[in-house]
Amino acid sequence: MMARLSIIIIMCLGLMETVSAQTIHDEIIKAPLLSADNYSVYPDRDDHQYTPAPSGKKPFYISHYGRHGSRNMSSLKSYNIPLDMMAKADSLDKLTPLGKDVLRQLRIIHKNVRGRTGDLTALGSIQHRHIARRMMEHYPEVFADSAHIDAHSSTKTRCILSMGSAIQQMVALNPKLKIRMDASKHDMWYLNYQDKLLRDSMMTYTAKQGYQEFTQKREHNERLMESLFKDTAYVRQHVDDGTLNYYLFKVASILPNTHLADSLHLIDIFTCEELYHIWQKENAWWYITYGPSLLNGGGEPYTQRKLLRRIIEEADSCIALPKPGVSLRYGHDTVILPLTCLLNLNGYDFKTMDLEEVESNYWIAYHVFPMAANIQLIFYRESPSDEDVIFKILLNEEEATLPLSSSIAPYYRWSDFRDFYLKKLDAYEASR
Repeated sequence: MMARLSIIIIMCLGLMETVSAQTIHDEIIKAPLLSADNYSVYPDRDDHQYTPAPSGKKPFYISHYGRHGSRNMSSLKSYNIPLDMMAKADSLDKLTPLGKDVLRQLRIIHKNVRGRTGDLTALGSIQHRHIARRMMEHYPEVFADSAHIDAHSSTKTRCILSMGSAIQQMVALNPKLKIRMDASKHDMWYLNYQDKLLRDSMMTYTAKQGYQEFTQKREHNERLMESLFKDTAYVRQHVDDGTLNYYLFKVASILPNTHLADSLHLIDIFTCEELYHIWQKENAWWYITYGPSLLNGGGEPYTQRKLLRRIIEEADSCIALPKPGVSLRYGHDTVILPLTCLLNLNGYDFKTMDLEEVESNYWIAYHVFPMAANIQLIFYRESPSDEDVIFKILLNEEEATLPLSSSIAPYYRWSDFRDFYLKKLDAYEASR
């Protein structure tokens, strides 16, 4: 199966020489699995390069929010739909050899996922152990001796296990750590806050129209259907090609997050161009529903205003301590993405009503929220009496930018950050 993936990558790379493409088009051609968006696997690596802190400043506190690690899809329906459609066609002898192979893989996947929908996979646990290890390696001062680790998780099992994997790694490296873990409804008001007013206004009439116009240009299902089914008349009469395409892609894109990734592979039933167009539709959907799209007023990132205020308040409290340690929080992609936009990390607060402008302005969801995505604020000072506290912010362990002026970027002054964002949150809440 991996050989088949190698073939599609080689074909895609050859195509790059003949087309004039956007940067993201090139990225997906080089790495087709990036099209998986929020199902993409975390870029788990140890070669991060960081800017040295200003002279005399040492790390003393870390504030973190992380998405759970790799998981299965959360609904068995997502696996049942393509399996049932393909099995029915097979019973009528309507599948091509490729279609039969796809059905074989779907049956294996379905058998393995029964009773485990939404569960953290082994890879998801590994991702969080590695992130925790790197955190300790890069900032040993924060984790020295009996440092205090305060960890909170969403009540979803995959989030709790992600937290547990990270803590397990930390304790293995330093058994003296003082650990407090909690996962209850008590903290859900900020770990995974659901704002009904904003949620209900995600897909306004204007947003639906804009999204439909954008996606209709990118609906290309004919080639895939012809490769899976013998009879085009059967497809026209009995197959919802858009639905089948969508769910086949979902199963294919979640697969690399599971233990079946080495023995099964479905992503190569799609061409490079098909993957790119599927990704464009997915990216536009995320931009409207959790980003700052003006098609619905641009307010969706404020769903995370309670979390941001909590981060600021906890940081203020911890800065007052001589050795505060680490605040860990574990939750979901639907928090990481709007929080990134609310902070305007790396320019993700880009606002437009034209979905055609989103990609060209580098609003790319898969750069924000792969499995195990995380935001880390690393705080520095010379000593507990040093009031000039600075920090840097990491998105998926990479230094990120904020919309604040700074002569020491990528480091920023905490006082500038808290003043800017508290005013931003206050202004929004006053307008509600």
